[in-house]
Amino acid sequence: MAVLTEEMKDMIATQQCFIGTVNPDGRANVAPKRTTRVFDDSTLVFNEGTGGATWRNIQADPRVTVAVVNRDIPDGFRFIGNATIEKEGPTYDAAAEASKQHGRPAPIAVIKIHIDEIHSLKPGPGAGKPVA
Repeated sequence: MAVLTEEMKDMIATQQCFIGTVNPDGRANVAPKRTTRVFDDSTLVFNEGTGGATWRNIQADPRVTVAVVNRDIPDGFRFIGNATIEKEGPTYDAAAEASKQHGRPAPIAVIKIHIDEIHSLKPGPGAGKPVA
């Protein structure tokens, strides 16, 4: 498992994350998930609320890529890992309660992404290179 730095955690907390999955026919799917957040030092989590392509793809193939960039710096990271689905339990319950407090319906599920690799998306010679 790769370990998130404080810089990475801050970027995830303040910038839009995009989740990449693969459709059964091999086409890439990329979707913004504004609920993406840090779960622990090597896991990201987001609420699945729509049941669309990302949801269907993760059910069929747990491989996921998450990209986050800060255009103002510019800097960013790509997180590669495998997803697990939680429809009940403490993580799901906390997400459902937070959704309720924000006037939103409970999520279909909570998706945890267990990070195996981290790559730089900072422009320059290190772009795309592994950092963890």
